[in-house]
Amino acid sequence: MQFSFDMIEDKIEFFEAAELKTLEKKITEKIDDNRALLLEVHHVSHEMVLDPESKRPYYSAVVHFKQKKKSAF
Repeated sequence: MQFSFDMIEDKIEFFEAAELKTLEKKITEKIDDNRALLLEVHHVSHEMVLDPESKRPYYSAVVHFKQKKKSAF
């Protein structure tokens, strides 16, 4: 049996929530989790839409994580 371990270089995750604070908390928790995988935030995109039935805002975000760059030192 042979095992092969490859580093994750890119990872994209999607988040959604009915409240902005909840969305922020989800993203913050995932940033902490991905630090253990040596990933850092490369780009964040977010948007808010109104629910047509309830007229309440709904928030979503996409976070692109990339492998941390190795220092030259």
